[in-house]
Amino acid sequence: MASIVGAIGVPHNPNFPALIAREGPECETARLFAGLRAELAALQPDLIVMFDTDHLNTFFLDNLPIFGVGVADEFSGPNDDVPAMKRYTAPSHAAFANHLLSAVVRADFDPALVQDFEVDHSVSVPLNFLTPDLRVPSIPIFINGHVPPLPKAARCFALGEAVRRAVESWPEPLRVVTIGSGSFSLDVHGTKTNPGQPSGVPAPEWAARILQLIERDQFSDLIAESTQEQMLRAGNVGGELLNWIAMLGTINGHALQWIKPEVKHGHAYAIWR
Repeated sequence: MASIVGAIGVPHNPNFPALIAREGPECETARLFAGLRAELAALQPDLIVMFDTDHLNTFFLDNLPIFGVGVADEFSGPNDDVPAMKRYTAPSHAAFANHLLSAVVRADFDPALVQDFEVDHSVSVPLNFLTPDLRVPSIPIFINGHVPPLPKAARCFALGEAVRRAVESWPEPLRVVTIGSGSFSLDVHGTKTNPGQPSGVPAPEWAARILQLIERDQFSDLIAESTQEQMLRAGNVGGELLNWIAMLGTINGHALQWIKPEVKHGHAYAIWR
């Protein structure tokens, strides 16, 4: 039987590759990703399932699913501008993705079937740093965290629980790690960004509150407080928190090993085992 052996929370800033290329492997961002990369390698995963939010690059307003499951044997990215990063093709697992899709539909979700797709930096940046050899197949699960109406936090947590049950119903041995990819508070070229700045963190106190609730395993409080209004107050990509909440729905008793807050940037890094 397959099982979830760990979970990881990461940000996915498209400037990370250029930052690390410029500042070197000893900069904080490089060291944090290196720590998670070592933890991931120790878990010996056979498969990664990543909850992410596309930035209107894979989808657009004319066809924007609330939830979607990528079903393919491979996918390419990034399909947007990520300085200092080359496009690559990552392996996936179409049979398992189809199993996930069917299982969550039976659990009363209605995700889009997404085939023949590319991904943007929300998937490609984390994979670039966590699995640079690209030997671990990955399945993206897309959650709309940018364009209202956003799905409810409780619904995303329940999606994570459904994914966990789907993994556990796979009849063959498989070690799965889930990833939640995104920020808690960030505004990019939006109305909450300071003049002359391309991005900013409108709600550092909200990011700190999220971290407090995660550290205390107070997931029900996190879900209750993560309303659409609150997430949108935290910036035009504040809904990426939903990717972390879906990931939290998969852990089911796994212990938080460490969490590194970067409140001034509106995000954090964390791992559960």
